[in-house]
Amino acid sequence: MNEKVKNTNSTLFTDAAANNAQGKAAFYDATVTAPLNPAGVKTPGKPAVEIGLREDNMTGLQKALRKYNPWFIARNYLDTLGTDNSDLDSTPRPIFEVRPGERDYAKLNDPVVFDANRYGTKIDLLDISPVPLQVGRSLEINGNPSVGTNPNRNKQHGFHFTADNCIGCHACEAACSEKNNNPAHLAFRSVGYVEGGSYPDYKRMNISMACNHCDNPVCMKGCPTKAYTKHAEYGAVLQDPETCFGCGYCTWVCPYNAPQLDPIEGKVSKCNMCVDRLEVGLKPACVSACLGNALNFGVIENTPENREQIKTSIPGFPDPSITNPNIRFQQTKTLPNEMARTDSMPLKYHKNADGSFRTVVDEKAGKKVSWNLKRLSSRENPLVIFTLFTQAAMGAFIMLYLGNLFGVQSLQAVTNSVVYLPLLIVLAALQATGLVLSTMHLGKPMRFYRGFNNLRYSPVSREALGVALFFAGLSAFTGIALLKQLLVYLAAGSADLFSALNVAKHSAAGFAIVCGLTGLYWMYRSYRIPARPFWNHWQVASSFFGTMFSFGSIVLAVIGVPALLLAGENYVQLLQITSALAALGLVIEGAGLMAHAKDMNIESGEGAAAHYVQQTTFGKTYILRNILLAAGALSFAVVALLLNGSLAGLIVAALTAPVVMLSLFAGRALFYILVIPTTMPGAFFWKNKGFEEHARDVGLADMPQVGVVPSCHLH
Repeated sequence: MNEKVKNTNSTLFTDAAANNAQGKAAFYDATVTAPLNPAGVKTPGKPAVEIGLREDNMTGLQKALRKYNPWFIARNYLDTLGTDNSDLDSTPRPIFEVRPGERDYAKLNDPVVFDANRYGTKIDLLDISPVPLQVGRSLEINGNPSVGTNPNRNKQHGFHFTADNCIGCHACEAACSEKNNNPAHLAFRSVGYVEGGSYPDYKRMNISMACNHCDNPVCMKGCPTKAYTKHAEYGAVLQDPETCFGCGYCTWVCPYNAPQLDPIEGKVSKCNMCVDRLEVGLKPACVSACLGNALNFGVIENTPENREQIKTSIPGFPDPSITNPNIRFQQTKTLPNEMARTDSMPLKYHKNADGSFRTVVDEKAGKKVSWNLKRLSSRENPLVIFTLFTQAAMGAFIMLYLGNLFGVQSLQAVTNSVVYLPLLIVLAALQATGLVLSTMHLGKPMRFYRGFNNLRYSPVSREALGVALFFAGLSAFTGIALLKQLLVYLAAGSADLFSALNVAKHSAAGFAIVCGLTGLYWMYRSYRIPARPFWNHWQVASSFFGTMFSFGSIVLAVIGVPALLLAGENYVQLLQITSALAALGLVIEGAGLMAHAKDMNIESGEGAAAHYVQQTTFGKTYILRNILLAAGALSFAVVALLLNGSLAGLIVAALTAPVVMLSLFAGRALFYILVIPTTMPGAFFWKNKGFEEHARDVGLADMPQVGVVPSCHLH
């Protein structure tokens, strides 16, 4: 290591501040009487996620077996395709160049450290790791093997924000973006504000927020590519943009809008805690740049010098019990009873009797009921089609196979008809179309295989695996059926061969059904996100499984009934079964929607705000969807019970099917565009969805300095 690199670790760790002079017991004595419940912890005393790299948590046997794992080998080979590292300079560079005469306020300063945080989690991350981790492990910053000399290097660090001091100058934002070389449309740290009162007692409170490097990092648990790591060094949750394939799921699950999806580059990046600065004894760039001394940084639960509070929340901050974020607040000035947001989110914050604030609906857009049909289209259109087509393919295949297996005459007739193979091909094509569209929805579609990297934590990884294996099973089943037909046509093959093919066919069907239902369950679990209360409801399950019955029955009937009619077979039983199952699916979905609407009307936060938008901005579309859903369920029930043997029943079913499909597509589109996340308040221009839409409409987004990308998703 050359002398220049050695000098990067020369900053002294000052003990100038009399921080927590009463010792380790001061936090619990002065702040809480007992620890709060830790989030995401299954085993007391253990972390919510593994600490350190995956390799650090593997046994020697696991590491040895991994070298011969065919999936691991194939994945590593695929990662090399299309990459060119020939221009990379492997020469180690300084971790961070320390300026001469750096002031004390920019230096890390934690002479006293507590044993555990307010949630009962050990602050020393080496104490809670399930496996022994290496002390003094290098972070290999800039390819440099040097290790920082901070005595608290393995303690959980976090930010402290004094809202009373923030003047909204955005210096922290600018320093962060400058250090990380961010484009104008991305910001790892953002400053928003809430305001309330009236002249002359008007109050405004600014909020500066970045990643909180949580004890329970839901971004890490959600990411299917395993691009996130919770490090034992400083407790930093670091993300590798090059591993990310741009699905954006981490941006859904994070309550603080910390991960930033770049629609131009097709990948996510976020605050990295400025670990390069920490390694040389300096606080993060945003803290050093703060003009009002509002931001501070150090070992969590330490009260900064000249501060008296270490609260876990302030107005506008999401529920800290979701992730146990490593940020603390001070806010001593009296605020009005209601604080409003200036961005387009229909939210405001109401003061409770104990002085805390809760989120309530702000009906700033009035109560005018509109259609807004054009706005039903969104970046998530591929997911609308993927979820609907997947559920339809699963439902139709399960009904077709089980009906034939249990001797349902009409379904056996379909199996023996000329449309059987085309029907299977249609189901496989539906599923293939959904998979292709969901893949093209990614920022880096060619890296889709990374979606299976995080089966340990991510519901998206489990959903993807289940659906992919269902498609494999369905394709195998279809291939075997096609092979049997070909052998029959050629009058070839022995009885033993046909017997073996039957066994393989039934095995493929059972495999497909089990994997499909498992994938559908994890598809549902993927949307049970606490940071998106509108989705965090059992109605998602009733919608997904209900659609499996309704849409699946329609697909089966649309192909099966005409085939039986043309063949002169009795279609009545098939029409009755599919109509009954379609009605059942619509009733299940309708029951979930009614319960959801009732609960959202009672709830007061972001879920209720999304329901307010649903009833106003999209009110007429919402009402029409509900009418079509109810009419479809009633019509199919009448066909199943009263009209199944008549021409009238056939006509009613034929007219009802497209109506129901229209309601399903409209409902799924509403599902995606309505959700309001628990993000931090924005400002009038910055981090304001309303302004972003306006900028795209009028052409302001074409100017890079505005900080709005013209198209939401360019990959």
